[in-house]
Amino acid sequence: MEVKIETGWKKVLQEEFDQPYFSEIVHFLKTEKSQGKTIYPPGKMIFNAFDKTPFDKVKVVLIGQDPYHGAGQAMGLSFSVPDGVKPPPSLVNIFKELHSDIGIPIPKTGNLTKWADQGVLLLNASLTVRANEPNSHAKIGWHTFTDVVIQKVSSMRSNIVFLLWGAFARQKQEFINPGKHLILQTAHPSPFSADKFFGCKHFSKTNHYLVKHGIDPINWSLD
Repeated sequence: MEVKIETGWKKVLQEEFDQPYFSEIVHFLKTEKSQGKTIYPPGKMIFNAFDKTPFDKVKVVLIGQDPYHGAGQAMGLSFSVPDGVKPPPSLVNIFKELHSDIGIPIPKTGNLTKWADQGVLLLNASLTVRANEPNSHAKIGWHTFTDVVIQKVSSMRSNIVFLLWGAFARQKQEFINPGKHLILQTAHPSPFSADKFFGCKHFSKTNHYLVKHGIDPINWSLD
């Protein structure tokens, strides 16, 4: 199957695009659209995380569950919203921890593209969602695909930092080789669990690990 995606990822994932389950994902999405359902993010942004962070440039993997389901929010990068869109509560809490951890002022934008451009793969386990219905596409095959993405990064790359925030993301550690990579786990930054997220210091720990292994650290500033 011909899928428009960054060339490095295309090479690594071509076998998946040729699998029957992936054809079923495409068929499902086309059927939903033909029924007049609204799907986020827009089609050209479904693989935005991969296009912004080429396979050989990945330094950090931040795993989210599924895209934002409100109008104008989803942009194919986990936790990120476009410029001009009010940051959702979880993202606000991420920024609070960022400020507490490394002293960066709370960003004025919720657009995390600058992180993606530096090698932070902002990966949602589901790459699409039906408008106003969280997790509505969780069982259409995306998890099979993104689990393979995590496995490929783990097996083919070294010294990657995996940020697993919340119970759902922590389940993905089974696909990661802890002998080759750093796995950082904590609670989800949602208001329901942020008291356990605050103080995790994952931003400074990530950069400490990268520098230790001769890799340029992430500039977490967005302004």
